[in-house]
Amino acid sequence: MPRFYFDLILGSNSNLDPEAYELESLLAAEIEALRSAGELARDQLLKLQSPPEDVRVEVRDEHRQRVLTVTVSIRVERTGLMPTLGL
Repeated sequence: MPRFYFDLILGSNSNLDPEAYELESLLAAEIEALRSAGELARDQLLKLQSPPEDVRVEVRDEHRQRVLTVTVSIRVERTGLMPTLGL
Protein backbone atom coordinates (compact mmCIF):
# COMPACT_ATOMS: atom_id res chain seq x y z
CA MET A 1 0.00 0.00 0.00
CA PRO A 2 1.37 3.49 -0.84
CA ARG A 3 2.66 5.71 1.95
CA PHE A 4 2.02 9.47 2.15
CA TYR A 5 3.26 12.34 4.30
CA PHE A 6 0.93 15.26 5.10
CA ASP A 7 2.78 18.52 5.76
CA LEU A 8 0.60 21.28 7.25
CA ILE A 9 1.34 24.94 6.48
CA LEU A 10 -0.58 27.76 8.14
CA GLY A 11 0.65 31.13 6.92
CA SER A 12 4.38 31.14 7.62
CA ASN A 13 4.21 28.25 10.12
CA SER A 14 4.76 24.69 8.98
CA ASN A 15 4.42 21.31 10.62
CA LEU A 16 6.22 18.61 8.66
CA ASP A 17 4.77 15.14 9.01
CA PRO A 18 7.39 12.88 10.64
CA GLU A 19 5.58 9.64 9.80
CA ALA A 20 3.99 8.48 6.58
CA TYR A 21 0.47 7.07 6.49
CA GLU A 22 -0.50 4.04 4.45
CA LEU A 23 -3.49 4.77 2.24
CA GLU A 24 -5.11 2.90 -0.62
CA SER A 25 -4.33 5.43 -3.35
CA LEU A 26 -3.42 8.98 -4.26
CA LEU A 27 -7.14 9.73 -4.41
CA ALA A 28 -7.52 8.59 -0.78
CA ALA A 29 -4.59 10.86 0.15
CA GLU A 30 -6.25 13.76 -1.68
CA ILE A 31 -9.50 13.26 0.23
CA GLU A 32 -7.60 13.18 3.53
CA ALA A 33 -5.72 16.37 2.57
CA LEU A 34 -9.02 18.09 1.71
CA ARG A 35 -10.51 17.12 5.07
CA SER A 36 -7.42 18.26 6.98
CA ALA A 37 -7.24 21.61 5.18
CA GLY A 38 -10.95 22.22 5.76
CA GLU A 39 -10.66 21.44 9.47
CA LEU A 40 -7.64 23.74 9.87
CA ALA A 41 -9.44 26.58 8.08
CA ARG A 42 -12.55 26.07 10.23
CA ASP A 43 -10.47 26.10 13.43
CA GLN A 44 -8.79 29.31 12.31
CA LEU A 45 -12.16 30.98 11.68
CA LEU A 46 -13.50 29.86 15.05
CA LYS A 47 -10.55 31.59 16.71
CA LEU A 48 -11.53 34.74 14.78
CA GLN A 49 -7.98 35.36 13.66
CA SER A 50 -7.79 38.42 11.48
CA PRO A 51 -6.79 38.44 8.75
CA PRO A 52 -7.20 34.71 8.13
CA GLU A 53 -4.06 32.99 6.89
CA ASP A 54 -3.91 30.58 3.98
CA VAL A 55 -3.99 26.91 4.93
CA ARG A 56 -2.03 24.40 2.86
CA VAL A 57 -1.64 20.66 3.09
CA GLU A 58 1.22 19.33 0.99
CA VAL A 59 1.09 15.61 0.31
CA ARG A 60 4.37 13.82 -0.37
CA ASP A 61 5.01 10.25 -1.43
CA GLU A 62 7.30 7.74 0.29
CA HIS A 63 10.30 9.44 -1.38
CA ARG A 64 9.21 12.81 0.06
CA GLN A 65 8.34 14.04 -3.43
CA ARG A 66 5.34 16.39 -3.46
CA VAL A 67 2.43 14.79 -5.30
CA LEU A 68 -0.34 17.30 -4.55
CA THR A 69 -1.17 20.43 -2.59
CA VAL A 70 -4.53 21.51 -1.17
CA THR A 71 -4.89 25.22 -0.37
CA VAL A 72 -7.74 26.93 1.48
CA SER A 73 -7.76 30.70 1.19
CA ILE A 74 -10.33 33.11 2.61
CA ARG A 75 -10.34 36.75 1.57
CA VAL A 76 -12.61 39.62 2.53
CA GLU A 77 -12.88 42.50 0.09
CA ARG A 78 -14.79 45.49 1.41
CA THR A 79 -16.20 47.64 -1.38
CA GLY A 80 -17.81 50.37 0.65
CA LEU A 81 -18.33 51.73 4.13
CA MET A 82 -19.89 49.21 6.45
CA PRO A 83 -20.96 49.58 10.06
CA THR A 84 -18.73 47.91 12.64
CA LEU A 85 -19.98 44.47 13.55
CA GLY A 86 -18.97 44.87 17.18
CA LEU A 87 -16.66 41.85 17.28
